[in-house]
This record gives sequence, C-alpha cells and structure tokens, in this order.
Amino acid sequence: MLLTPPVINALKEPTSSAWVEQAINNIDTILLDHSHCERKAAGVAINLMFRYPSNTKLVRMLTAIAREELEHFDQVNDWLERRGIPFAPLAAPPYGGGLNAQIRRDEPNRLLDALLVSGLIEARSHERLGLLATNLPDAELAQFYGSLMASEARHFGIYWVLADTYFERDVVVQRLEELAVSESKLLETLHPEPRIHS
Repeated sequence: MLLTPPVINALKEPTSSAWVEQAINNIDTILLDHSHCERKAAGVAINLMFRYPSNTKLVRMLTAIAREELEHFDQVNDWLERRGIPFAPLAAPPYGGGLNAQIRRDEPNRLLDALLVSGLIEARSHERLGLLATNLPDAELAQFYGSLMASEARHFGIYWVLADTYFERDVVVQRLEELAVSESKLLETLHPEPRIHS
C-alpha cells in the first residue's frame, strides 16, 4: 500500500502510485535526475537575483535558497558516488519546459509567474521526496529523502512570500490557481523515463 506524506495545498492533483513504483524501481536514475534538479534549482534562484538586482528582499531570500540547493546538490552527489553512479547528462522530461512556457514575457507578469512556477516546482518536489521517504525500501536513502522535505516546503514558502511582497494578494492567488492547473496537467501522463518530475 502506498504511504502518502502531507502535501502543500497549492498542488491540484496528487502524484500517482505509478510514479512511485517507477521511481523506486529506477532509483539510481532518480538519484541522478535529483542531482540535476538541485543544480537547476540553484541556477533558477541565481538567475532571478541577476534579473532583479534592485529587489533587495528577493536577492537576500534567493541567496539563501541558492546556497541550500547547492548543499543538496553536493549531498545527492555523495549518494551517486556511494552507489557508483557516474554523473552524466539526462534528457529532461516535458515538465520544466511546459511550466516555463506558462511564464509571461512582459513585466511585471514575468516576475510573478517566475516566482510562482518556481514555488510550484518546490511544492511538487516536497511531495515527491516525501513519497520516496515513506516508500523506499532502503531505510538510509529513505531517511535522506525525509531530511530534504522540510527545505522544499520552506522554499515554496519563500517564493510565495516574494510573490506576495511584490504583487497584490488576489492577483497572486488567481495566477497561482491557473499555474497549478497547468502543473497538474503536465503530470497527467507518466513520462516513460523515470525522473523526479515525470
């Protein structure tokens, strides 16, 4: 029976049991993809800092996220080394590209959408790392994933706070709703290649 941890209520649909089964059966690939995810998450935070350098609160809060994502990148890479998994490129699933396509190009909408998309990715990561923590048969690896859950939830909260700082609350809520629907639709069909966001 699938054990399900608490999820962030911004998500419209829960992850399927098919993803959990796929991930557990391909955990080495999931670990490799997780490494790439942590690196990309740090890059997203850094890119936002460079794009909006005059937004002091954003820069300070995203500096902390970037630092923590790089720490997680290092920790996942330790697991790759322990398990003898060579670091290598992986084809990205449609999830990230599909979400990024929802980001409007005009300002200030671009900033709002970038913050909310980043937050949704963190929310989904929180859910999926929690599913790995509660369902992996490898107790040590499960504990590792459990240790990362809180930071993913905190990162979602930071992106939400930043959106709420720079935009009116009703605008943020409405746009989050729209983007969350798109996020769930991207995961309706299980990607054939195992990934954290597939």
